[in-house]
Amino acid sequence: AGIRALVINTGNANAGTGRDGMQRARSTCAALGRQLGIEAEQVLPFSTGVIMETLPAERIEAALPAAIADLHPAHWAGAAQAIMTTDTVPKGASRRVQIGGRTVTVTGIAKGAGMIRPNMATMLGFVATDAVIAPQLMAELTREAADRSFNRITIDGDTSTNDSFLLIATHQAGHAPITQLESPEGALLREAVFGVAQQLAQAIVRDGEGATKFITVRVDGGRTKEECRLAAYAI
Repeated sequence: AGIRALVINTGNANAGTGRDGMQRARSTCAALGRQLGIEAEQVLPFSTGVIMETLPAERIEAALPAAIADLHPAHWAGAAQAIMTTDTVPKGASRRVQIGGRTVTVTGIAKGAGMIRPNMATMLGFVATDAVIAPQLMAELTREAADRSFNRITIDGDTSTNDSFLLIATHQAGHAPITQLESPEGALLREAVFGVAQQLAQAIVRDGEGATKFITVRVDGGRTKEECRLAAYAI
């Protein structure tokens, strides 16, 4: 049960392609599932690139054996490079913290360089940790991390149909489970996840198509976070 694999393609966003596009996305999930011995529903598809064009599912499926053969814990940098579209540099970040006497790692990759015409580019972000964390906390942690990073950046005000951010916990670190984000252990993990997400988000801004300046807007005195955010975007 649960998601066991991701299949990510670049060069084609499979956006605006209707029922045919949906079937092609599902076929790539089924193909990867067959090769890994898992259900198609345990595979999540992500696509980035040109919109309104037919997804070349056959080419993706033909490349799966080589991708599976190249699976390795140390190949994050290769994955960061593989998901690039109009990016000029791959984007990755990693942090380590001590939780319950064990070393916990948080590593992430992202791509995106602004939805500036004519080269539209989707934002994709993938962060993984080996921390042992209660599954019910993951939605809150993911939403908060996105709000503090990717949801606070803008390059030209545009968004994409395919923008995605994913947080994965493998539970391999071996410490006692984190059951509250407000606990000391939860706070350590939260800050590490936030740090990686923010570093990736800032890397996307720095690599914006045609961007020459990196500007931080700080708003004080607002009644709520949302009010401050609206004021910042207005600026």
